[in-house]
Amino acid sequence: MPEILKGCVSNCVLHYTAVVSMNLLTIPAAFPVLITAALLSNPVSAGGRQQQMALPDFTKGDRIPEDATHDWNLGATGARGWIYSEKSGTDVARQIAVTRVAKGSPIANFFKRGDVILGVGGKMFSHDPRAEFGNALTVAESATGGLTLTRWREGRTEDVIVKIPVLGSYSATAPYDCPKSKRILELGCEVLAKRIGGPGYRQNPITRSLNALALLASGDPEYLPLVEKEAHWAAAYAAQEMQTWYYGYVIMLLSEYTMATGDNSVMPGLRRLALEAANGQSIVGSWGHKFAGPDGRLLGYGMMNAPGVPLTTSLVMARAAGVKDPEVGRAIERSAKLLRFYIGKGAIPYGDHDPWIQTHEDNGKCGMAAVLFNLLDEPKGAEFFSRMSLASHGAERDTGHTGNFWNILWSMPGVAQSGPQATGAWMQEFGAWYYDLARQWDGSFIHQGPPTMKQDHTSGWDATGGYLLAYAMPLKKIWLTGKRPGKIAQVDAAEAKQIILDGRGWSDKDRNSAYDKLSGDQLFECLGSWSPIVRERAAMALARRGKAPVTALLKLLDSPSLESRLGACQALTHLGGKAAPAVPLLRETLHGEDLWLRVKASDALAAIGQPAMSALPEMFGMLTKGGTDQDPRGMEQRFVSQSIFKTMLKNSIDGVDREQLRKAVAAGLRNQDGRARGTISEVYQKLSYEEIKPILPVIYETIVTPSPSGVMFADTCRIAGLAVLAKHRIKEGMPLCLAFLDLDRWNKSRRIAECLEILKSYGSAAKPLLPELRNLEKDLLVHRESKGLRKQIETTRFLIKKLENSTFDDAPELRSLN
Repeated sequence: MPEILKGCVSNCVLHYTAVVSMNLLTIPAAFPVLITAALLSNPVSAGGRQQQMALPDFTKGDRIPEDATHDWNLGATGARGWIYSEKSGTDVARQIAVTRVAKGSPIANFFKRGDVILGVGGKMFSHDPRAEFGNALTVAESATGGLTLTRWREGRTEDVIVKIPVLGSYSATAPYDCPKSKRILELGCEVLAKRIGGPGYRQNPITRSLNALALLASGDPEYLPLVEKEAHWAAAYAAQEMQTWYYGYVIMLLSEYTMATGDNSVMPGLRRLALEAANGQSIVGSWGHKFAGPDGRLLGYGMMNAPGVPLTTSLVMARAAGVKDPEVGRAIERSAKLLRFYIGKGAIPYGDHDPWIQTHEDNGKCGMAAVLFNLLDEPKGAEFFSRMSLASHGAERDTGHTGNFWNILWSMPGVAQSGPQATGAWMQEFGAWYYDLARQWDGSFIHQGPPTMKQDHTSGWDATGGYLLAYAMPLKKIWLTGKRPGKIAQVDAAEAKQIILDGRGWSDKDRNSAYDKLSGDQLFECLGSWSPIVRERAAMALARRGKAPVTALLKLLDSPSLESRLGACQALTHLGGKAAPAVPLLRETLHGEDLWLRVKASDALAAIGQPAMSALPEMFGMLTKGGTDQDPRGMEQRFVSQSIFKTMLKNSIDGVDREQLRKAVAAGLRNQDGRARGTISEVYQKLSYEEIKPILPVIYETIVTPSPSGVMFADTCRIAGLAVLAKHRIKEGMPLCLAFLDLDRWNKSRRIAECLEILKSYGSAAKPLLPELRNLEKDLLVHRESKGLRKQIETTRFLIKKLENSTFDDAPELRSLN
């Protein structure tokens, strides 16, 4: 990354729209996050209407909006404060409104609820109160313990000095060789032990497991009785909902405990949980919110890597702890096969999606993968994902679907795979102030959440165990903290600094300006980066410039460096039609040895449009070869199908060889992925009956047998198939309209409505289905969501009445697949 980006400090965050609300866990009662009622009234405009506050000034009487529930722990001071956020960042704010002060805490004699903090260190806040306060904490703890805060109270502004305990400075390799980190771990374990051993200890299974793991990772034998108690809780654990989220961390605790102590009394529970998890895996090696259904396909909306990667890691640990059952080994390898695909391509995404290349992390899944691949003795994966973890800080680390709990939890374990210089650089860039801000005055930690106006699903979780695991890394007492030596190259200080720079220059509020300031030569340097994210940002910046540097990109596309060739393809994709001169070389690239380079070349050709249509025969050929030993899941086929059918043939198939098209469609419809099948199915309506007739049996089979992965998108292809069968009056399609409904599966409302509309188009020919329709009406009326299915019930009744009064005189002549 060019040095110009060194000053591009990221203070804002991406908090991308949730695909679906997780509603995962409850906030422990012992750790409420409260904003006092006195500060929660909305400002009222002169006309009496409530307004959305743009940027409050508490020194002028503004108040916190009542729906703005997210305040922040202010480190070891004992106070909490509300900070204005805008577009997922706190950099616009210049004040902190004090919302709570703990009795007996260091700040109690100096601040009260309603006070406003205007600055630290004798200076007013100038760029981000959250980061500035965190950095001031770190400085104060390093020497005198004096934290100078500028306090506003009832019209008067003055500086006060709050004394907090002196812990020393973070070392250049923190948490390694770092007395401060060691002391934080000791203090945190003491308070954690008191909490776990006290009456009424209550946690969700994830934080409870992490807390026990932290005590185990401390290596202090004094805590073993408490860990033993928690291990026996874990051995008896069972869940019906969210098993995948909980089981991964519970199995980790049991495995680590067994390996660390040799106590086999919990082995029956460990084996039971590990086998339930392994047998609950989908037929392609993934997990969702729950375990897979009886047919081996995931329920709900499908694959989710946030629970799946830790669950895989837990099975690796369980196997090492003595669970040698072959089901566990198969589950590990199937999951690893899924995850290996993303090495070198981007962050591991939400589910069975494209590699994530907007940021270097996608809510901790790179950190998770770095640990997993290290435990699997696969240095290539461990190294790539550890570097991705190191490059993720600031605005990137503050992101996360449903919050950033996992992004913070797995940050240090992921970075630590690259060694002490990596951890030290990451702590200096981000971790030091962030960790110090989250540490409460009693030595415990609370999850802060991303900088948004409202709390996320995990704000307020007891994060003590998670943070203490980071500080326990140097002890290497358990697998999760490095007891099993890594096999990847450790970065030196210079390389660590460079990777940190690679992660700068992006925020949700300002994604472009840092790269737009770079020269053309600097952007071309970025196109050759190890980081897919840096390459993508540089590619977009080049495309935003007036003149398209196609000639220079052609030279880059012919480079011996794979990363440079990938970067060239990414840039050509963003240039679109301007990159037409690159078509011949891109066609040659379709035959390259690297799978992802071939995919990126197909992306570029699709973006170029009409001038690239000459490449269609070669791209059809890429579809028809399907999966290979090197690509068992047919990922190349999946991505190329999107290029062809989502872009190149989206509007017209004029001039396309029909035989090549049919072969490509038939092959692509056998892909594992539901979204790929759905994209291909968009071509159905563009084909005449004679053109589509040879592949109707394949289309029929995709309706009967849903895709094994991408289940969120699986209905698209199946409904498109029903529609084309109805269009061409194929009688076998009629019963499928009702057989496909599945009233207990996700997205039922839309699916039922569309299937009934398709069945309508058969007219009176559907009369033999009256018994099934009457049964459907009964089932809909007693369904637990019947109120939300009123339109579907009305449509069913309409169909029943219409068919009851019909004769076969007006029935269309039907065709058969046979």
